[in-house]
Amino acid sequence: MKHLKKLALLGLTAAMSLSLLAGCGGTTGNAETPNTDSSAPVTESQAPADETTPAGDFTTVEAGKLHMSTNAAFPPYEMIKDDGTFEGIDVEVAQAIADKLGLELVVDDMDFDAALLAAQNGQSDMVMAGVTVTDERKAVMDFSESYATGVQVVIVKEDSPIQTVDDLANADMIGCQEATTGYIYCSDTPENGGYGEDHVTAYASGALAVQALVNGQVDAVVIDNAPAQEFVAANPGLKILDTEFAVEDYAIGVKKGNTALLDAINGALTELIDNGTVQSIVDKYITAD
Repeated sequence: MKHLKKLALLGLTAAMSLSLLAGCGGTTGNAETPNTDSSAPVTESQAPADETTPAGDFTTVEAGKLHMSTNAAFPPYEMIKDDGTFEGIDVEVAQAIADKLGLELVVDDMDFDAALLAAQNGQSDMVMAGVTVTDERKAVMDFSESYATGVQVVIVKEDSPIQTVDDLANADMIGCQEATTGYIYCSDTPENGGYGEDHVTAYASGALAVQALVNGQVDAVVIDNAPAQEFVAANPGLKILDTEFAVEDYAIGVKKGNTALLDAINGALTELIDNGTVQSIVDKYITAD
């Protein structure tokens, strides 16, 4: 199928498989981390300017801390609890990495594209938000080895005439979260396998895209499988098509050239994979059924 971008997988579940690998890589950032999403509660402090701290042979944007930029509206990878704190696979893996490096984790919640830019510009130490590795993103930031494999799927209403991924070509409007690969794929030209910008609406979050589907403003939503499962469970009358839309790698992004920090992150990640910590975190949020 022209939309299916198959990458190497390690089996976790039929809905979502996590691949656990190790790697090498990047240098330092030193700036203030912005939070452009004023509507989301943020319980962690923002990074102050002009302060770095050596931790081994690398530095971070704030002394003694590891700033992770994210968009905490992507269950089960990152979400906000009732008390305003954060949880999810990415949050717990990031916490374990910070512990390994002897640093305090700070979660900076913002829009997805702002989270990418924060890491790209060295305003956060790393971005973890179910970030897919693409050639375009590799051109502007460096990535750890993949720690997860994401499956993108299509959500429709149960009585929708869209019953396969190929039927998306007949949709008047498709909803996606802005700046995600789902949006990039769908808004591309038909010659490149997309549907054109005129047939795609970008929303600030996956939840808003799904609400637009419920309200009849779009015919389908393209989004990662794990949050799709959560959204469908919370909205009776919706379903996920059986056919996958795309399969892609998730990794941790850092400022391009930040070799020392990326080496440290990959080293910690390797230990956490080898000792079973990452698998136990995944199992906590994604079950085999």
